[in-house]
Amino acid sequence: MLCRELDCGNEELSFGTSDHGKPFALVGGLPAPVSFNVSHSGRHGLIAMAPRGRIGVDVEDRKARRDMDDDIRLLFAPGEQAGLASAEGSTKAELFYNLWTMKEALVKAAGVGLRIDTTSFEIPPAMSRGATSCLVRLPVAPSVRWRLENLGNRRYAAALAVEEVPAADAGDGLEPRFA
Repeated sequence: MLCRELDCGNEELSFGTSDHGKPFALVGGLPAPVSFNVSHSGRHGLIAMAPRGRIGVDVEDRKARRDMDDDIRLLFAPGEQAGLASAEGSTKAELFYNLWTMKEALVKAAGVGLRIDTTSFEIPPAMSRGATSCLVRLPVAPSVRWRLENLGNRRYAAALAVEEVPAADAGDGLEPRFA
């Protein structure tokens, strides 16, 4: 898929990782002009590509969790913690996975790993109430806007985060793709 997009042969394509583990493609030893990201959990996988700007994805199998309280305290901002505290049973687990995949997609898109304290930013409350898309800014780079999308369903939670590129830099108008 990448070689088709980059018009290269498989033998020209290789991969590397940033200091924080984000994968990138090389064509003939040079950075490819495309961003991609990969995630998998259980029987589910997600691959996304963007012709410009950074991209991140996350997918999580909606498996039952015995105790989420420690994860909630360590991973979520105060408003998110309050929303999770008021939810019960399967609703709590669904919200937990939705919020976590959105946070993870944003962190992966930014490419700085868990150097971002996930308690330092909050997923917009509208996303907790069912909105499927919004714009977000992260504290590590407040000038960058990210388009965040909730892609999940009842079997898995999934999210996509794409850096918003100013119109003057947008080029061909292509949208990010995922599979």
